[in-house]
Amino acid sequence: MAGDAVTTHNVLIIGGGISGLSAAYYLAKGGVPSTILEPRPRLGGVIRTEHVEGCTIETGPDSFLSIKPAALELIRELGLADQVIGSNDHLRKTYIRKGGRLIPMPDGLMMMVPTKILPLLSTGLLTWRTKIRMGMELARFPKPKTSGDDESVAEFIEEHYGAEAVDYLAEPLLSGIYGGNPGVLSVAAVLPRFVELAQRYGSLTRGVLAERAKAARARPHGPPLPLFRTLRGGLGQLVDAMTASIAGKVEVLRTNAEAIERVGSGFRVRANGEWLEAGSLVVACEAHNGSKLLGAVDGRLAELLGAVPYSSSMTVALGFNAADFNSLPDGFGFLVPKKERRRLIACTWVGTKFPFRLPDGTVVARCFLGGLDDEQALAEPDEAIVAAVLAELREIAGVDARPRFTRIARWPRSMAQYSVGHPKRLAEIEARAAAIPGLYLAGNAYTGIGVPDCIRMGRAAAEKILNGQGQRDL
Repeated sequence: MAGDAVTTHNVLIIGGGISGLSAAYYLAKGGVPSTILEPRPRLGGVIRTEHVEGCTIETGPDSFLSIKPAALELIRELGLADQVIGSNDHLRKTYIRKGGRLIPMPDGLMMMVPTKILPLLSTGLLTWRTKIRMGMELARFPKPKTSGDDESVAEFIEEHYGAEAVDYLAEPLLSGIYGGNPGVLSVAAVLPRFVELAQRYGSLTRGVLAERAKAARARPHGPPLPLFRTLRGGLGQLVDAMTASIAGKVEVLRTNAEAIERVGSGFRVRANGEWLEAGSLVVACEAHNGSKLLGAVDGRLAELLGAVPYSSSMTVALGFNAADFNSLPDGFGFLVPKKERRRLIACTWVGTKFPFRLPDGTVVARCFLGGLDDEQALAEPDEAIVAAVLAELREIAGVDARPRFTRIARWPRSMAQYSVGHPKRLAEIEARAAAIPGLYLAGNAYTGIGVPDCIRMGRAAAEKILNGQGQRDL
């Protein structure tokens, strides 16, 4: 507004989560200063590591997929390669609760796709009707391509393997990853590779087996990659190293963005009553927050961002004395399908999944609550949540021990849901953003929810700015 103080910046980044922090890091690496607007006291968003009684506790994500390269590339750039550890895949066993019992997922499953016959035949997780259906899926042949209309994960998996595979494989797996519902999630957005394989081979199982054989030929002698990787001291190490790397090159304003306007060939953002101007703007906050800010820039873009659903999540870590267990927990943990669920969505046994996480004599259960079906959990007091979790751990896993410590983290509206229609919505979001010179979007609302995906999007925004596509004279 006329007469208001205006401060000029090269690049403004709204949101200091891993996406915005990555954009700032790669801009600084390229010699372009930037300013991050982030009200929370620490950068990194949902990535936060705590150290409690010698235990490394992740309050948000605990790892990243090995097959996605962006996180590992960044870790190497930061000099942390010697801190990378892999999951203990030789101990990897995940249980599913069914009929009041914990039943191990059959060996050879890739997500919910079976790749080994004998484990599928012997599992008690599925009925013989479903096993026969899954075996007969091998005989499917490619169908002519349709108009490209999206469908839900549930519809896709049920077509290939039946409804029980949705209820006891797809639903618990995707609830653990997204906190979402396979009946709502878009298969084209969530499982695009599976869609491609089904179109090419007809049988999803044959497609996965063919891809595995191709990957084995490409790595004939090397050991298999661990499914997950992380850092010895937790993913907070990554955030700390990035924050140290940008010190003196990136300004961090501990404030919320309140409004965005176009000005000349750039933008101005109001924060704490002051207007900040910049030639380039990276909106790296949650899509629902970006929607509130971008209405004056492009009303339709703001509407599209506001249409991206989000779920809330909560992690509850409980530390126990191992001596209080009759037998130590087996496997990585367990998942609770919606049909069997009260509050717990999943539980990970931290010390089994990763080395170097716990001192001897300690067991830590990392439990997950919330999701679209239990948003109210975040509003309940800590005491009620801990009591509910302990009651379910006792019932499901036979845990009678009392915890030495508990840590609870609440993440309201933090996980984007790629609902049916997401690819079409995303195409329009990308087209409208591209039509606004100097505006870039990054975050888990667009092309991936994992840590490597967010790093990739933040880096892509920075690279476009560095290549001259995003910088504008004011």
